Amino acid sequence: VQLQASGGGLVQAGGSLRLSCAASGRTFSSYAVGWFRQAPGKEREFVAAINWSGSSTKYADSMKGRFTISRDNAKNTVYLQMNSLKPEDTAVYYCAADRLFRAGVREYDYWGQGTLVTVSS
Repeated sequence: VQLQASGGGLVQAGGSLRLSCAASGRTFSSYAVGWFRQAPGKEREFVAAINWSGSSTKYADSMKGRFTISRDNAKNTVYLQMNSLKPEDTAVYYCAADRLFRAGVREYDYWGQGTLVTVSS
């Protein structure tokens, strides 16, 4: 599975962005997909994940209520809608895929290249 994240950019605090993770491969619909982020000088952390069908989702506590993960298997794409953005959300956001529906950074086998989100105060 090859993944390509896009949709990052510069936004003011309180604004919104929607990230996309486009995948290649006919078996994409059988993979769980997670979003992770890495701020400068910090470790990569879990943001959200969605199972293969879209029926189950997980979120990091600090993203609950602000971020929404969804997927369209017909388009081989997973989305991350980010609302009420804060300066501390500034990071490179990565999408990753794995056969199992998990939240651990080290548990995902396939990674995209990342897209930069910058939130100004």
